[in-house]
Amino acid sequence: MSALRAGLLAGRAVALAGTGSSSLPMALRALGAETHALSDGVLADEDGAAAWAAARAPLTAAVIDAAPAFGAGGAVPLRGALECAWRAARAAATGAMIGADAPGKLVFIGPPPAAGPYAAAARDGLENLARTLSVEWARYAITTAAIAPGDATTAEELGQLVGFLVSPAGAFISGCRLDLGLVAAPAVSRT
Repeated sequence: MSALRAGLLAGRAVALAGTGSSSLPMALRALGAETHALSDGVLADEDGAAAWAAARAPLTAAVIDAAPAFGAGGAVPLRGALECAWRAARAAATGAMIGADAPGKLVFIGPPPAAGPYAAAARDGLENLARTLSVEWARYAITTAAIAPGDATTAEELGQLVGFLVSPAGAFISGCRLDLGLVAAPAVSRT
């Protein structure tokens, strides 16, 4: 059951990278978004990826899930996940958002903490990318956010947060990391 109102994303086009087998495209379409899958094959060619984005303009947002590229972790998958995130962000921005008449949103999704070695580094790298681009591309009205799912974060919770971030209500959130699934430390007894 959605906590967001039906039709919230009506008239909004969202590019999705790395979300092939997830339920995120369906969740965004259920809110009224028009979704476009940005495949790894398209991302392999920088000019082709920008042309792909331009052909789908105007794009309201790009949601880049780095978790599939990260897989079970390690140094090589870490680099691949961060490169994929950068290529997708750059393609969406240069192809469809920079110079557009409306603001754009980039949302980066990292792997959960238990995804494998270097999961924390992947999450931190995506946060850094979101922070840097929020400053660099602010002049183009592009805002950014990074999501760091918890190990128990559900697909529905992730879909709700992404839906909010790419909606007009989430436009003010930029340059930050949203951690999901954090648990408060237990109270310290003072005896």
